[in-house]
Amino acid sequence: MSATEKHVFQAEIQRVLDIVIHSLYTDREIFLRELVSNAADATEKLRFLQAGGQAVHQPERPLEITLTADDQARTLAIADAGVGMTRDELVENLGTIAHSGSKAFLEKLAEAREKTALNLIGQFGVGFYSAFMVAAKVEVFTRSHQPDATAWHWVSEGAGGYEIAPGPADLPRGTKIILHLKEDAKEFSENWQVQRVVKRYSAFVPFPIRLNGGEPLNRVQALWARPKADIKPEEYREFYEFIGHDPEPPLAHLHFTADAPLAIQALLYIPARNLETLGMGKSESEVNLHCRKVLIQPRAKDLFPEWLRFLKGVVDSEDLPLNISRETMQDSALLQKLNRVLTGRFLKFLAELAEKEPDTFRKVYAEHQRFLKEGVITDFTHRESLAKLLRYESSTQPAGTLVSLAEYAGRMQGGQREIYHLTAPSREAAEASPYFEAFKARSWEVLFSYDGVDEFVFQHLHEFEGKPLKNAEKADLKLDPPAEGALSDDEARLVANFVKETLGDRVGEVRSSRRLVDSPAMVLDGDDQTTATMRRMFKAMKRAAELPEAKLDFELNPKHPVVTGLATLRKDDPALAAQVAEQLFDSARLAAGLLDDPRTLLTRMNTLLARVVAKPPAA
Repeated sequence: MSATEKHVFQAEIQRVLDIVIHSLYTDREIFLRELVSNAADATEKLRFLQAGGQAVHQPERPLEITLTADDQARTLAIADAGVGMTRDELVENLGTIAHSGSKAFLEKLAEAREKTALNLIGQFGVGFYSAFMVAAKVEVFTRSHQPDATAWHWVSEGAGGYEIAPGPADLPRGTKIILHLKEDAKEFSENWQVQRVVKRYSAFVPFPIRLNGGEPLNRVQALWARPKADIKPEEYREFYEFIGHDPEPPLAHLHFTADAPLAIQALLYIPARNLETLGMGKSESEVNLHCRKVLIQPRAKDLFPEWLRFLKGVVDSEDLPLNISRETMQDSALLQKLNRVLTGRFLKFLAELAEKEPDTFRKVYAEHQRFLKEGVITDFTHRESLAKLLRYESSTQPAGTLVSLAEYAGRMQGGQREIYHLTAPSREAAEASPYFEAFKARSWEVLFSYDGVDEFVFQHLHEFEGKPLKNAEKADLKLDPPAEGALSDDEARLVANFVKETLGDRVGEVRSSRRLVDSPAMVLDGDDQTTATMRRMFKAMKRAAELPEAKLDFELNPKHPVVTGLATLRKDDPALAAQVAEQLFDSARLAAGLLDDPRTLLTRMNTLLARVVAKPPAA
């Protein structure tokens, strides 16, 4: 056949082209990613045929992709040495809905506004038509791999249809697409722009991509696709530096392959630094989503839960269904499946790391524990797995030693049903806390936390392996009856009544304590779900109004000299006794971190000291 054939696009194809040509698209550069991806697919098919022993035209031709940018002619050409197309394949692939997926594209389009429709480009195999976002005219020169095939030339300006004619007799095997660029897209005929786009989206295409006959633009291998046994440690580090833009070696990496429910290859890194704690603002996910080594989404959102945003790396799936767009993943069910599989595998990796490489896990936990705790608070699905990774200092272990909830549970003494924890500014403060005294007297273990967010972590956990988690501040723990020298129950009640009358509405219930040992008094938040630490945190965040109004209960130690002395003083000098009661209350609030303004406390303390100093010495 020598004459030029004129064809009209099927209605569905013309509809796609109208959308592409007339819509404003903010990220037009994806056309190059689509055309390079198509070229890589065609080249991969040719390699498969050769590996199977099939005879092909020009078997010696190197398998590579060449780009030719001509800013004078305002053209960009993309050529491959792949399987090429026959005349019938040209008509099928570029002119009908049989192979392009345009019908499915338009069905999806009916559910979306046209403003967002171009996000679907590449989603249903219509990526070729993205060329018309930047090109006023597109030419396709192709020769099939079949030894007796002839060359063909396809040309279209988008509207109206296309023409097919015989191509040059000496056309090499494969396909060459020439884009005659629009005036507002002439930047894509400039070397720097083409190079930038290729390096962004197609850096891991498995065939060399050369621009204007130069060196390959894609020099870095897709390390995640290689067998782990063949990769050296320094290769993992070099790859991390390339994709993570981080010269500091990562703390650990996970390289895994899954076959079900999706075929996934992933290489995930844990950075050595948590930039959020360095004041760098909230991190963004730096895990890139690829499909057959072609970038679909840089820094893919929702691929992992928000609390895993510290990860860097690559996730690739060779058989993602067509309803995953190269521009944006539209299928929420599939996205949830990916998220679930990836998150579960990474949590398994952390558990294995904690067991087999505890020193490495300690470094990971020290740097990134805030993210894991965020997961406990926000992610019900993975809360149980995350709880097993939590680590805290313990009252029974040396300072700096971290223990798990499972280790604590395994050491619980007879009669103890709850796992106790206490939040304080430091270990010294925790050990000196009045809330810890009863546990110390009983030799019961308490987990120490120095991060206020743990208050919310423990609240959301509720329990661990069937054992309730209990804040030591709220523990209903009673020691043996007070020793000799303590106030009787009646005397203690009278002192409590006096203190209540003195403090009035500033305090809730005043009672004698059965858990204090060395401290004269302590305050307890009257709300069951609120602790002193939580109030401090909300106040620091200027969100104190979100908590119930503070109503502090006040407990007095009936065997402490100050309290026993107060019992006598209230009868001998009620005014001075009232000052002592005020001082005890403010001191207890200060110990709990709930005293907003210490000036009154200091003034009263000086007054009391003056009374002591002015008192004549005993004879």
